[in-house]
Amino acid sequence: MRRFALCLLASPSFAAPVFEDHSAALGSHSYTGGWEHFVGGGVAVFDCNDDQRPDIFAAGGESPAALWQNDGDFAFTPAAFPEILETTGAYPLDINGDSDLDLFVMRVGPNQVLQGDGDCTFTDVTTEWGIPAGDAWTTSFTAWWDGDRPTMAVGNYVDRADPEGPFGTCDTNTLLAPQAQGYEETVLEPGFCALSMLAARDASGQRRLRISNDRHYYLSAGQEQMWDIIAGRFLTPEDGWPKQMLWGMGIASRDITGDGRDEVVLTSMGDQLMQLAQTDGSYSAAPFSIGTYAQRPHTGEDGRPSTGWHAQFADVNNDGRADLFIAKGNVDQMPGLAMADPNNLLMQNADGTFTEAASAAGIATTERSRGAALADFDGDGRLDLLVANRRASIELYRNVTPDVGHWIALDLASDSPNTQAIGAVVVVNGQTQQVTVGGGHASGQAGPLHFGLGDATQAQVQVTWPDGHVVDYALPADRRQTLRP
Repeated sequence: MRRFALCLLASPSFAAPVFEDHSAALGSHSYTGGWEHFVGGGVAVFDCNDDQRPDIFAAGGESPAALWQNDGDFAFTPAAFPEILETTGAYPLDINGDSDLDLFVMRVGPNQVLQGDGDCTFTDVTTEWGIPAGDAWTTSFTAWWDGDRPTMAVGNYVDRADPEGPFGTCDTNTLLAPQAQGYEETVLEPGFCALSMLAARDASGQRRLRISNDRHYYLSAGQEQMWDIIAGRFLTPEDGWPKQMLWGMGIASRDITGDGRDEVVLTSMGDQLMQLAQTDGSYSAAPFSIGTYAQRPHTGEDGRPSTGWHAQFADVNNDGRADLFIAKGNVDQMPGLAMADPNNLLMQNADGTFTEAASAAGIATTERSRGAALADFDGDGRLDLLVANRRASIELYRNVTPDVGHWIALDLASDSPNTQAIGAVVVVNGQTQQVTVGGGHASGQAGPLHFGLGDATQAQVQVTWPDGHVVDYALPADRRQTLRP
């Protein structure tokens, strides 16, 4: 197994993670509903009133979706929000380039696009902006910029109208491309029951759309998919894209080897697959010894295979190494899979392996978790945790880990139309992150990129902006900083 150059920058002396339960701050909201809400259950974390504090959206399934405004110091106020039912998740992005974040709300039924008004209020502009809403069971989303508005990919699950369903009746997906007036909808097929999508630079350095699919419903004909954004086609084995089948639930993407290429974690039933980026642009499965497969509950209370959903890389103790959180939970009552299925917090070690820490950290709950987010809700430089649960209350945890390393949080701000600088690549002291919209499981985030710095008190930053030009910055540690081209 490769040793990571990145680890040379980090100190092994920082404390193990510790979290405090602050779930009461959000009340008893949960993701409810029948089989159409076995999947989904996402959250969105974004600043909806430009006060430098991340606010929270949570899908409700058959219950209304909810929004909380962050008042600081882990106090949250329920905010007025349109009563929207049958939601599965949402992704924040600035669609119209006015610097106020909008929401693409995924639903079982017509999706909705909400324009952010800058004060945590929203207006439904789906029809006004000419965005096709569809009437599918939408479970995944991603977006990228090629012009004055984003191109959006919408992933759909089982075709509810097919009388032969549900098995073998996966719906098609769609591309929404901006036109002079509104958006043009193009069918992206075949569809194999997409549960996560991410448009990002892959191991080859090209912009591509990765789609992770649930083989539970596509049976034997489907596979994981990669769409070449420039060529406008799916990759095949002739392109070096091997056929691979898994119960794909969520995508996490980040460079953890220090070579500038993102590794990928694909959550699933049983093994959670880590794919290591190779220099030839391909991927190889990480060795089992890396410690990320998390194939069974780590507490030992249930020996059946786990079910992974949202996954996210994040440096929880700021030691300069990206850790990995995985939300776990049975689909509902599937008897061959674990019911007591605790979430994972896998801490990266200096040799590139990972060690389970969720129980000791106080976050190894065993509800049917779905969406999640790691974000700094109190601005103290430590990433906190939000977890949405099916038929159980949403969870919120404050990171109180002592003796963490230094850190920096970087907001990238561009002129309209791509005000969030989606597509930028940021390197800080040898660590690389991309600015993307998508991935996870039905859960989106918009906010600063967080980097742990270990013992370093200075951050050497290089940003490759979406138009390709490169700017270097030297910044002090332990602060949030806005960067402009």
